[in-house]
Amino acid sequence: MKSAIVTGATGAIGTALVAELIRNKVEVLVLCRKDSKRNDVIPVHPLVEKLYLSIDEYHDAENVTGKQYDVFYHLAWEGTSGQARNDMYMQNQNVRYSLDAVNLAKRFGCTTFIGAGSQAEYGRYEGVLTPYTPVHPDNGYGIGKLAAGFMTREFAHQCDMNHIWVRVLSVYGPNDGKQSMVMSTISKLKAGEVPALTKGEQVWDYLYSEDAARAFYLLGDKGIDGKTYVLGGGVARPLREYIETIRDVVAPGAKLGFGELPYSDRQVMHLCADISELKADTDWMPLYSFHDGIKKIDVRK
Repeated sequence: MKSAIVTGATGAIGTALVAELIRNKVEVLVLCRKDSKRNDVIPVHPLVEKLYLSIDEYHDAENVTGKQYDVFYHLAWEGTSGQARNDMYMQNQNVRYSLDAVNLAKRFGCTTFIGAGSQAEYGRYEGVLTPYTPVHPDNGYGIGKLAAGFMTREFAHQCDMNHIWVRVLSVYGPNDGKQSMVMSTISKLKAGEVPALTKGEQVWDYLYSEDAARAFYLLGDKGIDGKTYVLGGGVARPLREYIETIRDVVAPGAKLGFGELPYSDRQVMHLCADISELKADTDWMPLYSFHDGIKKIDVRK
């Protein structure tokens, strides 16, 4: 891979992916909204070019760069948190935007389309998540991601492009959303507040954004056409332990409000990725412990 296009480049995975591509001397075209307040987190580098193009403009956009690119990484998605996750019209529109992204990738000469899926495609499942685990999404976001994965695969193949879908579990890191568990807990602890929390009995699998970005990069080079990969750390721990690690790094000795929040009606209690196929196909391995990842976030804030 000598060149790549990245959408959704201002989030935790997106910014880390652009940095990873730069490290590997890959030319990057970032598609971003002109009015986004987050554009300043996109790395400034001779290998990086920005094209101001919002997700709803993909359908009619042309390749104005005069260049051809190898891999199209589609990370952009609207309505990823809160009530928007169950806005069926918005999530349905995201599926269309994803198909528009495939068409756009074709116009830019890409030979591989890689889309970011989600653990929400599985719904609530107690076992280890594999590419073959039955999918039963129970919210609009998960349904939309599942539909986008299937439909972009078929459309990419119609366009003579390779297709890879990555079901991402819980990724944390710099530039993650402020509302995420990790970032909101860090913020409250730094402000001297006691974060209100559930009992923390959930057993989850967290992965640092730089590790996630390296997996996406390697899939662009070594991923197998038509496959779905599950992306996580491959190890699950009680959420309470993750939160205590955050506290120990950010504000040692601070009080934590475990049990002050009830579980949601559709609380996911178990998340763990089977990363065996990802390892086998790309030689990828996560490098950061949760403790080390939190230290890097804290240093960079």
